Amino acid sequence: MNVGVCLISHNRIGEALLDTAVSMLGGQPLRTAVIAVTPSSDPAQILERARAAVRELDQGDGVIVLTDMFGSTPSNIATALKRDNEHVTVIAGVNLPMLVRLMNYPRLSMAQLKDKALSGGREGIFSCGPEGEV
Repeated sequence: MNVGVCLISHNRIGEALLDTAVSMLGGQPLRTAVIAVTPSSDPAQILERARAAVRELDQGDGVIVLTDMFGSTPSNIATALKRDNEHVTVIAGVNLPMLVRLMNYPRLSMAQLKDKALSGGREGIFSCGPEGEV
């Protein structure tokens, strides 16, 4: 399997997450594109850039699109990609544990990678405090 990954986020969140994950892993095991959405971005132009990125990333096994916040402009662009292309899976709420987990399993199918990303995102969230919480 060879699934692509596209990060669509506010400002440089996606770039920072990818740079950190690549640094931690010592490489970039999946083809990845990052698209930043700024306050001055034209959503229609960003959508066209995202469509081009998905076409480039999809080599037959699909593309997982990660976005930072559900309901925001990056999320709306990602959702439009999903409507356009049945080979796109969208996950909102991207975080570093999610991306690292996803990148650790480059040979899995898109459905399996989606499950790994979701579990990594959920399992990477803890409440840390003096009350004895983890």
